Amino acid sequence: MTAAGDELPPLDVRVRRADLVRYAGASLDFNPIHWNDEVAESVGLPGVIAHGMLTMALAGRLVTNWTGDPSAVLEYSARFIRPVVVPNDEDGAQVELTGKVKEVREDGTARVDITAKFDGKAVLGKAVAIVRLPA
Repeated sequence: MTAAGDELPPLDVRVRRADLVRYAGASLDFNPIHWNDEVAESVGLPGVIAHGMLTMALAGRLVTNWTGDPSAVLEYSARFIRPVVVPNDEDGAQVELTGKVKEVREDGTARVDITAKFDGKAVLGKAVAIVRLPA
């Protein structure tokens, strides 16, 4: 039984430049800040950054892994507060994802608060999913 305070199994994901290329192709977001260091730095970024929606999708994976059913996610929102900088090497960037059940509601849903960190700092703010719990 799910209860307020329950923690979701953590998920660590490595994001590499090849992942950015694949995501750009799927999303049609070919902005050069996601693949060209020179362009990224020219606009004030510390280097190539992951797509914000990719980061949000990875955080969503934490929840869908826990529910075992992507259709159980009824609502999901987040704010982008810091970029994930992806170096051009084999290691890439590690995104650390955790979640906690904030509340279980009488209607059979639960609110899950999600934390996404890169380099020890939050990259998503107010990341919340509302999920339908199994009957």
